[in-house]
Amino acid sequence: MADFPIVDIHTHVYTPAYLDMLRARKKVPYVHDPANGADSRLIILSSDDDASTPADQRGRPVDSSYSDIEVKLAFMKRHGITTSVISLANPWLDFLDVDDAQIWSERINNDLEETCAQVNSKTRTDTVATGIKTLYAFGALPLSAPDASIIVNEITRLKMLPHMRGVIMGTSGLGNGLDDQKLDPVWAALAQTQTLLFLHPHYGLPDEAFGGSEVTQRYGHVLPLALGFPLETTIAVTRMLLSGVFDRFPDLKILLAHSGGTLPFLAGRIDSCIAHERKFVANGGSAQGPVRDVWSVLNTNIYLDAVVYGEAGLRAAIHAAGSHERLLFGTDNPFFPPLSEKEDDIWPSVTTNYKAIEGTLGEDKEAVRGVLGGNAVRILNLN
Repeated sequence: MADFPIVDIHTHVYTPAYLDMLRARKKVPYVHDPANGADSRLIILSSDDDASTPADQRGRPVDSSYSDIEVKLAFMKRHGITTSVISLANPWLDFLDVDDAQIWSERINNDLEETCAQVNSKTRTDTVATGIKTLYAFGALPLSAPDASIIVNEITRLKMLPHMRGVIMGTSGLGNGLDDQKLDPVWAALAQTQTLLFLHPHYGLPDEAFGGSEVTQRYGHVLPLALGFPLETTIAVTRMLLSGVFDRFPDLKILLAHSGGTLPFLAGRIDSCIAHERKFVANGGSAQGPVRDVWSVLNTNIYLDAVVYGEAGLRAAIHAAGSHERLLFGTDNPFFPPLSEKEDDIWPSVTTNYKAIEGTLGEDKEAVRGVLGGNAVRILNLN
């Protein structure tokens, strides 16, 4: 056990009530319970809901690691994690009818808060003596609500819950992307309350981007997850930049999943293309275009998680963020579990990130400690 806090800021929980809601559905997203007693199947991508595939083979298996908090705590202990900031995973609440959005967001967020409170009320002998609690959470937003004021009210309410440290959102926003000006009240509320937004991809890219559904079915989830998710994040943030979101809301704080997708690698190219775009006022055009450049936004508005599985990506993330002090450790649990019992419950997806952090930062032990936990303690005010 480390003598300093290790904080996992990218770790998901599907609450029991949430899974029950998905079980009651018959269209994407939904949960299917096989009659043979095998693990339930979570179908969250339309490409997984193919009639030619038996229902008990669609999507991904969902076992107790997705919803049982005791399994989460055991995972933490096994991997030396002292604190987790849990959050609902995709599909979040985006698919709900407008009449249900507020009710379910409050219920899910109250469940997360109660879970944190119950766990933190118990003394854990394996936790470092830092005064940092075991569990915190990012709340989910009722993005399908009929009025933005309902979303704003939930942001304000979450700020008053003692274990909430931000909110999680997918890239579709209200359904039209994150450059939708109807989101301005939400950005304003997040900035005013200094609520961190954990931005996480959901839909990936259309099957056509990879050669069609036949190709994606041939290779399973590799193309949508390895390429679609990172590009989805990159596109979403670039649309925010181009529409002036960061100009209008300079105090907005966003944590990007998966080290910002391809944003660290493409930031320079994005910046160059913006600078040369003739449609923008700066070059004699009529469209305003962004005032702030990509690097300014990356260094002041954006934090990156360290879920990138390699030193090359991590070095790019640190460079893009401007400092390792803006990088935070994560595991993406319960996704990418061990595939073999020989691995003795050690998740390679987790240890790979540990190794990448240590390999990238080398002998700078203070920097390693910062990425593994210290940065999260400071940024999320976990003390």
